[in-house]
Amino acid sequence: MLNVSPNIDPALRFLRELVSINSVNPSLVPGALGESAIAEAVAREMRAAGLTVEVTEVAPNRPNVVGVVRGRREGPRLMYCGHMDTVGVEGMTNPFTPFEQDGLLFGRGAQDMKGGVVAMIDAARTVVATGGLSAGELIVAAVIDEEHESLGAEALVSRWRADAAVVTEPTDLAVAVAHKGFEWIEVVVEGRAAHGSRPAEGRDAIVGMGRVLTRLERLNEVLQRGPVHPLLGPPSLHASLIEGGQELSSYPGRCVLQMERRTVPGEAPQVALREIEEILEQLRTEDTELRTAARWLFGRQPYELGAGHPLAAAVEAALTRTGRQAKRVGVTFWTDAAILGEAGIPTVIFGPGGAGLHSANEFVRLDEVLACRETLVELARAYCRDQAA
Repeated sequence: MLNVSPNIDPALRFLRELVSINSVNPSLVPGALGESAIAEAVAREMRAAGLTVEVTEVAPNRPNVVGVVRGRREGPRLMYCGHMDTVGVEGMTNPFTPFEQDGLLFGRGAQDMKGGVVAMIDAARTVVATGGLSAGELIVAAVIDEEHESLGAEALVSRWRADAAVVTEPTDLAVAVAHKGFEWIEVVVEGRAAHGSRPAEGRDAIVGMGRVLTRLERLNEVLQRGPVHPLLGPPSLHASLIEGGQELSSYPGRCVLQMERRTVPGEAPQVALREIEEILEQLRTEDTELRTAARWLFGRQPYELGAGHPLAAAVEAALTRTGRQAKRVGVTFWTDAAILGEAGIPTVIFGPGGAGLHSANEFVRLDEVLACRETLVELARAYCRDQAA
């Protein structure tokens, strides 16, 4: 544990400890340490707070940690969920040495999303310390792998159920009820390798991919002008990675593009694959010698809380009781809320803000960590009660 003043708020003490722990996702950075050490700290903190704790290995040395506060009677089940993993630290100086300046805490994972994880765990500690719950259950889940394939959230919903949930990703304390999804597609153009001095024998795969890129640019323009989601705006796409050729003096025999399509609620699953296959079919019709293929790599669906669901209003009311104004939004980034929602758990996204997501200068606002905690305490007390009372 870090050597900090005993007078510091327990949530901020714990936040400094978590930021000091390397929990870079090994699926993103080969050889990274993963979530084992941070899971130990989370489990210890939950037990010390009086929660009943379950640690479940999802992947080798990568466990989910779930703590439960049980009320005095049967009642609604509320879940708080956050991820423990982070992206890599390339370009950062001392990424695991948290430092504070002007009410901001800097370090890898401070905003994404150890601030939110700390807020939900310390909310549970506060609930226990101030009399517990009159009814129901508060489930506090710290999961692995959100930054890659969300193995942790998938394992969570296979074992745990709740009537409502809050994912404490950073929203600047706005109540987010929708977010975009994403789809990753690989496109291959096969050319014909040949010496650069023999154009009759060569077929330039990179030039062929250029035609694909031009059509993708046109498609993105159409998407930007098309129907707009009221909270999320339009869908979009971009070319992410491209590779081709072998040397300056040769015609490139192969070019590979990996692209991302950001989706919005209402779009059909695998819309990106259908769009690119239509583009490739058109190009092959125009040039019968063009050889192309596309394949699905990975994707996650967008999410939107059902219209009129009372959960968003309940979170807004809890936030208002802490003295802050409530704002309802959508967020453009993907979250585990989609997995919880698909499992039948209505979910909102609500957490402390900051800046520097996935960048070399990441920070979280400490006052918002504490405000998030207080809001989650208010929500748990209001939600986990005897509905007949």
